Amino acid sequence: MHTMNRRMFLMRGAAASALLTGTRYLSADPLGLPIGCQTYPVRKSIGTDFAGTMKRLRAAGFTQIELCSPFGYADFSSLQQYKPQELRRTLNDWGLGCISAHWAPTELFQKPDESIAYAKEFGMTQMAIAALGPFDSKGTETVDDVKRYVEPFNSFAEKAHAAGIVTLLHNEGFVSEHIDGKPVYDMMIAELNPATTKLQFQVSSWQKGYDPVTYFHKYPGRFLSMHCQDWVKDPSTKSGFREVPLGKGVVDWKAVFTAAKTGGVKNYFVELEEDPALLPPSVPYLKSLNV
Repeated sequence: MHTMNRRMFLMRGAAASALLTGTRYLSADPLGLPIGCQTYPVRKSIGTDFAGTMKRLRAAGFTQIELCSPFGYADFSSLQQYKPQELRRTLNDWGLGCISAHWAPTELFQKPDESIAYAKEFGMTQMAIAALGPFDSKGTETVDDVKRYVEPFNSFAEKAHAAGIVTLLHNEGFVSEHIDGKPVYDMMIAELNPATTKLQFQVSSWQKGYDPVTYFHKYPGRFLSMHCQDWVKDPSTKSGFREVPLGKGVVDWKAVFTAAKTGGVKNYFVELEEDPALLPPSVPYLKSLNV
């Protein structure tokens, strides 16, 4: 049996210690924020195997998730069986935190008190909406329509704010369109009440000309959250783009996260809808990203 003398033991211990320290340094996580995942890409498996789906996300390295409302999103309706606090505790038991969810317009504008009560009981601090106005724009909307869509959102945000919850506008659908060449997003930001609302940036809106770095600098402190997508150009697809794991595509994530700090971003969620299998490979890249 080989015996290790004390000097060798100490040398190996020092090497192991250096290795561990180096590993901690490599596991930088951009801005020191938890690695989050929006659960919409795994919506199909949530209905059939909620526990397994969540445990797989945790095993992949995600520590935060963003839900979609069990009452506003049909694919999440199986979660109605849980009381809000029970659902949060269950997620916590699996090692997942959750401070945010997406809600349907009907929930925010027709059942605001019920929706806020659910979020409050759950322990959420953020309530997001994917779009204001039509998700598939017809191109006939006017500047007056922009104000008409923002008004009820501001009213809801006031109620949520009184309950200690921040309301987030996410920029998909009509929000990322243009009217007479002018960006709808900027028009909406101008109409939002900054005291009660924040913004959640959809990085894939870059494909429509909305550069996250530009927007984080243009509206410092107005953002709280972002959804992260990465992609490559692919002429064979309908959109001309194909999603890939973060770090494998065209997005300069170091620049995005650096600017996100100026924007005010405090949480982010990987959201790769085209294929849930793209989610886990994004984690090692984020762990290595030192911003």
